Amino acid sequence: MTFRKPMIFAASMLAVIATSADARTVLQNKGSDTLVNVAQAWAEAYQDINKDIAIAVSGGGSGTGIAAMINGTVDIANASRKMKDKEKKMAKDRGQDPVEHTVGYDALAVFIHKDNPMSTYTLEQLADIYSRKGKVTKWSDLGVTVPGCKDKIVVVSRQNNSGTYAYFKKAVLGKGNKFRQGTLDMHGSKDVVDLVEKTPCAIGYSGLAYATDHLQMACISNGGAPCVSPSVETAGDGSYPVARPLMMYTNGQPQGDIKTYMDWIMSDEGQCIILNKGYAPVRAVKCN
Repeated sequence: MTFRKPMIFAASMLAVIATSADARTVLQNKGSDTLVNVAQAWAEAYQDINKDIAIAVSGGGSGTGIAAMINGTVDIANASRKMKDKEKKMAKDRGQDPVEHTVGYDALAVFIHKDNPMSTYTLEQLADIYSRKGKVTKWSDLGVTVPGCKDKIVVVSRQNNSGTYAYFKKAVLGKGNKFRQGTLDMHGSKDVVDLVEKTPCAIGYSGLAYATDHLQMACISNGGAPCVSPSVETAGDGSYPVARPLMMYTNGQPQGDIKTYMDWIMSDEGQCIILNKGYAPVRAVKCN
């Protein structure tokens, strides 16, 4: 008979699944859709390191993971944005002590249809497309004719519980600006990519790791500097204008099984996995 018994360990909630033949500790890991694929890869690889620990991974967005951390229902929350001051206060008010760990870096790519002739954008042009105050609503406003497109730009975004949404808003739209009305807000990064692939008029954004050969990634310039294309290298060295850290939050400094897992993520083996998934590691690593 399978049953669950809750335990308190290192101020984090651990679920223990026990059977007559096996007993494993399950660490709950939830949050960012940007990180969910690499988090799943880490979880699967870790089974070969420690068969007594299982990592239960789910997405839902950075806001979902952070909310779970505030409520004390996860051991590790994945986020592609930093926790807000009000979120940290809510966590502390509920007896939680979120500690931030940077586990990699991402280039937030801007995707356009493969037939779009405009491949270079300034941050100002992107703000004009995405901002409520922006004046660019048609490709002809940018002097562009897109084959198969009736001219109106299809503006693809993410839902507001997404860390990708929050970071793009801060880095591209700027403080105090809002997204324009009428954007198509996708649940996940893969949904953004799928829509842009199929829609000649579309422009969208998501993590670099979701790029495919069936669309283009824009080269982006800032302040008159030469444009920079998104890549693992330009995310890692910070030269890409929309690069960001990827984070995991634990309740207090990790201890026990959580610390062992986090230490492994930061090891060469763990960092080579994030590199192979299309993100920049936190430091130089040697991979097989």
